[in-house]
Amino acid sequence: MTVLRDICLSIEPGEFFCFVGGSGCGKSTLLKMIAGLERPTSGKITVGGRTITGPGLDRGMVFQEHRLLPWLTVEQNIDFGLRESVVKDRAAIVAEHIRLVGLVGFEKAYPRQLSGGMAQRVGLARALVNRPEVLLLDEPLGALDALTRQQMQHEILRIWRAENTTMILVTHDIDEAIFLADRIAVIGSRPGEVRDLFTVDLPRPRDRGDQKFDQLRHDLWNSIFRPAGTSASSVDDQASADKDQAEVSEYVGK
Repeated sequence: MTVLRDICLSIEPGEFFCFVGGSGCGKSTLLKMIAGLERPTSGKITVGGRTITGPGLDRGMVFQEHRLLPWLTVEQNIDFGLRESVVKDRAAIVAEHIRLVGLVGFEKAYPRQLSGGMAQRVGLARALVNRPEVLLLDEPLGALDALTRQQMQHEILRIWRAENTTMILVTHDIDEAIFLADRIAVIGSRPGEVRDLFTVDLPRPRDRGDQKFDQLRHDLWNSIFRPAGTSASSVDDQASADKDQAEVSEYVGK
């Protein structure tokens, strides 16, 4: 089975980039290939001009489940991210990242003592502790409740600004993609390919009730769910025709 086909993208340093699309379209597979956890059967992926052949400290990854080691404390889990690094003051680096994700006072806590949002903060710190060039986020907020999810979106933006790290996010949440990303790529159904590429030209912090936010939400929805082989304009034309027909039917009914 061909999972992905003809993916050709360039992501700028420091950019917040997002992939959206239906389940099974290959978004997470693409992210794993960038991480070096899987290898493409053709083509290549590069970071800073270097071809990816496997995992590396220049890339960090945060999964939907926090994947913390339950027998280690918060600071020990973050320190675990440094296991392949040669650094002089690991304790200071760990403490710096505990402050970065807002967990001062919870250094000695175990994962079972943390909320879902706090556990994901630890996962973020562990992925960032090596100062990666690229941070990969595979639905990291999908298991959180709505309020915690929105709070964590603000936290991720704060960390992105503070660290100046290129972030690549996979999500099913259209609003989340618009709120966070500089650009959004819509991945079509199998084999996955870039169906549309949107630039989010909205100032931060972004207002989810803004008219431009709502228009982009509409455009992304149409892009994700339009039938294969049809253009965005044809979907809009059909939606307009359906609306006109509904108005005519309502008038005739009166």
